[in-house]
Amino acid sequence: MELDPIRVRLLSLLKKTGSNMKTASLGIGKNPAYLHQFIYRGTPKVFPEDVREALAKYLGVEDSLLRHPQIPPRRSPSDAAQREDEENGAQPRRRSGLAEIHEIDVRASAGPGAVHDGIEDSKERWFFPESVVRHELRARPDDLRMITIDGDSMEPLLASGDRILVDTSQRIPVPPGIFVIWDGLGLVAKRAEHIPNSDPPRIIIKSVNPEYPTYERDAEEVNMVGRVIWAARRI
Repeated sequence: MELDPIRVRLLSLLKKTGSNMKTASLGIGKNPAYLHQFIYRGTPKVFPEDVREALAKYLGVEDSLLRHPQIPPRRSPSDAAQREDEENGAQPRRRSGLAEIHEIDVRASAGPGAVHDGIEDSKERWFFPESVVRHELRARPDDLRMITIDGDSMEPLLASGDRILVDTSQRIPVPPGIFVIWDGLGLVAKRAEHIPNSDPPRIIIKSVNPEYPTYERDAEEVNMVGRVIWAARRI
């Protein structure tokens, strides 16, 4: 399916102004992947008025150039990815039966943590058999993100350089498991477990490596990004 005229026009305007989707997204106060998702994933379908006005000002054009006359039809992720390949001059790839999963451009620290500027800043796309994602991993492709481990606090279970799949729909540590958590400085991978009958609810956060301390936090203080459901490493 082709991009609608507004999305095509936006790509042209970005090129003319020497900008790109990430820079323009940040320039209007959005996350780095906002315009990428708008163009290639159809989210949102149309710009909200305040976003349209801010983007028009950023590009130096009338906001009417970015206004949809009507809401365009929803495009499938495979159509969007195919169109993106065509825009980038890449050879078309067969995606029938494959689920697209984005790798986040930030390393999930299993040690001191790493500063990041948004978990939607995707750097790579991975394709898994959709049947494996839905039936083996029991997840929805749109809920999954891939992250690279950095640090040794989860060794030997997870080592620095391992890639993990995070199910962002699972944010409650019941049952206990390995979760990616935003600790205020970066994304960290830790074992999280709810303390039964705690009031207010509290969570134990553990490292597998015994050299790192175990600590407790009120559940409302812990920003759970998602549960780790799969890992891979180079042998």
